[in-house]
Amino acid sequence: MDSQKVLPCFLAHLVLLLMVFVISNAQGLKYGFYSETCPNAEAIVKEEVDKVMAVAPSLAGPLLRMHFHDCFVRGCDGSVLLNSSTNQAEKNAFPNLSLRGFQIIDRVKTALEKACPGVVSCADIIAIVARDVVVATKGPYYQVETGRRDGRVSNLTEALLNLPPPSSNISSLKSAFAAKGLSVKDLAVLSGAHTIGTSHCSSFTNRLYNFTGKGANDTDPTMDKNYIARLKMRCSATDTTTLVEMDPGSFRTFDLDYYTLVVKRRGLFQSDAALLDDSETKAYVLKAISTGSTFFKDFGESMMNMGRIGVLTGTSGEIRKQCAKVN
Repeated sequence: MDSQKVLPCFLAHLVLLLMVFVISNAQGLKYGFYSETCPNAEAIVKEEVDKVMAVAPSLAGPLLRMHFHDCFVRGCDGSVLLNSSTNQAEKNAFPNLSLRGFQIIDRVKTALEKACPGVVSCADIIAIVARDVVVATKGPYYQVETGRRDGRVSNLTEALLNLPPPSSNISSLKSAFAAKGLSVKDLAVLSGAHTIGTSHCSSFTNRLYNFTGKGANDTDPTMDKNYIARLKMRCSATDTTTLVEMDPGSFRTFDLDYYTLVVKRRGLFQSDAALLDDSETKAYVLKAISTGSTFFKDFGESMMNMGRIGVLTGTSGEIRKQCAKVN
């Protein structure tokens, strides 16, 4: 081959390798990031989470969901925790108004600041707390990569644009996850987080009343009729306060029942029912309730994938002293 052609080709490959190295190195996350700077960090988080779960187990779902809502907006940078004097932060966006447990994150942060001042980020706290509430509800233990730093920006509009609503169909869900570098399998797996927690009626009453605009009794044909009747007993068309279990019967236990409900057309949200509208997600739903289910193992892997979205590491961002405001 002509040497004049070989050199540009070699340089192109070298540049590509350097780009791959820079991108992978920029992630900056690893297991045991605080092993030297705050060796008891994860033990401190677990101790605080266990105290909370002993008296308020209903916070498990919201605390797990908080990690998802943080990562899908600006990446996993703790921006969902920031307050705004003008009510224009992420937590003020409609999809986040139902988030609960901010005081628990603050409680954990206070304990960590006492042990290791200025070391552990709020973004990492959210990720570790999410894992620990899964374990506390009899779900799988999985290792959490740490090393995230906290962002300084939190924007209401970005939350509206990036958080897929519970009324999402399968194509919009796949697009939303793909935009964050997550696979269709990640979508099917992370949807399983709906095995714990509750939802306000307003997130699904569109399926119960005037679904296609033909009248008050017009319901979502993809939803089990007996389930609809039961939900109507709990929720009026205008109810915005009542809470309903997402996984009736075991909403405080991290298990496989969510997928069983989806197959029975008793998924609470349109986004749950949508998992049956795609061959890959449907196959995963059926696999999850089979003898060879790998859901617990898959969940840890998908949470790790989600936890890498848009992270700030190295000298980017900051380590907040208080999670609700920038330094």
